[in-house]
Amino acid sequence: MTDYDVLVIGGGTGNNVAAAAADAGLDTALVEKGPLGGTCLNRGCNPSKMVIQAATAANHVREAERFHVDASLDGVDFAAVVDEMDETLSGLAAGMEDSYREKEHLTLYKDEAVFVDERTVEVGGERVSGEKVVVAAGSRPLVPPIDGLDTVDYLTSTEALYLRDQPDSLVVLGGGYIAVELGYFFESLGTDVKIIEMMDTLVPREDEALAETFTEIASQRHEVYTGHRATAVEAGGDSVTVYAETEDGSEVAVAGEELLVALGRTPNTDTLNVEAAGIETDDRGFIETDEYLETSAENVWAQGDIAGNQLFKHSGDYETQRTIENVVHDGDAPVDYSAMPHAIFTEPQMSGVGKTEGELREAGTEYVVGRQSLPETPMGRAKKLDHGFVKVLAAPDGEILGCHMLGYEASTMIHEVVVAMRSAGGTVADVTGVIHAHPTLNKAVQYAFEDAGV
Repeated sequence: MTDYDVLVIGGGTGNNVAAAAADAGLDTALVEKGPLGGTCLNRGCNPSKMVIQAATAANHVREAERFHVDASLDGVDFAAVVDEMDETLSGLAAGMEDSYREKEHLTLYKDEAVFVDERTVEVGGERVSGEKVVVAAGSRPLVPPIDGLDTVDYLTSTEALYLRDQPDSLVVLGGGYIAVELGYFFESLGTDVKIIEMMDTLVPREDEALAETFTEIASQRHEVYTGHRATAVEAGGDSVTVYAETEDGSEVAVAGEELLVALGRTPNTDTLNVEAAGIETDDRGFIETDEYLETSAENVWAQGDIAGNQLFKHSGDYETQRTIENVVHDGDAPVDYSAMPHAIFTEPQMSGVGKTEGELREAGTEYVVGRQSLPETPMGRAKKLDHGFVKVLAAPDGEILGCHMLGYEASTMIHEVVVAMRSAGGTVADVTGVIHAHPTLNKAVQYAFEDAGV
């Protein structure tokens, strides 16, 4: 058996922990079967945002006439969009692997890890242990047991992002972040997209105003079946048919050339045999951690998707900072997930931070609402925006409780609110008291906070 000071399982956010440990002179092992960079670089954030840019570019051409610009969209080389993304990202992953193989104090194992004892895994027939262990093995697409699904060829986000032959039609199971982003991408480049979501709106985890507005907008682009639960899947000829029912028993049959299952993600704990290491998981299979990201097992930490604290790449990066401090430098740094933002890269974009109105209402929290339309701002008029708004939720004393945005560049605009909420004050006045450059879209943020009236 080979012993190390630090053993890191997972080459996504975990690769930075391994690099920091090695740079600190600790004998370190990094175990990752796939390409380094994890889901974000290879199967998630990076590839999806790269191909979505092609969708946005196509839509800008289509809308050029609104600005009295004569332009036409003569075609889209779908395969070239995917090939360029693949070439770029695979090159980054390969370069990362090369640099890690050359790094002093670091040993890279390109295989699967399975726990066989406390802080001990088996990798390619070899037993490897660590005085300290970091589990960062991520998650994978969730595929639920729907009748007939295992008999048809279906896509998850992993395959959909690398599909070279653009389908004429696509049925999407799910209405969350991944579903709507990929639906937007395929539809914008010419695929007929149909979305089935069991909740009453798309993106149901968002603030109700965003979810309802986006569902209306998406319904103008796609066939959208909200309030429908998929009950069965059937292949026939060159298409796949999904049968879905409402609560009252009404049934629809939705057919497409391809089927995309985008119903969330599940942790990879089941492939690791974490029980053998004394690592406890919750009812969903995510590793349970304390405020220092320590698990129930001594000298074992967990971070990223597999810990399930926040399923975002940026939260994983934040956890990496804390893990490095606690594992590599023997620190005592707790995690603080307050004011954790997120963004959805559709058209329009969506973003949010803090509580939703539904959460505040359910908790019985007193709050006020401030709102500002994006089209009714100078830059909104200049860009000829048809939709978009900023919605602020604040306590009567001015504390910022949440902020939610839908519209052009919402993913960027949210960050001034995040900074305000992470500051010592975190009040409405922290935003309204800042001079906003005119006529930027961020003036809408200022106006929304002023509208809150506290």
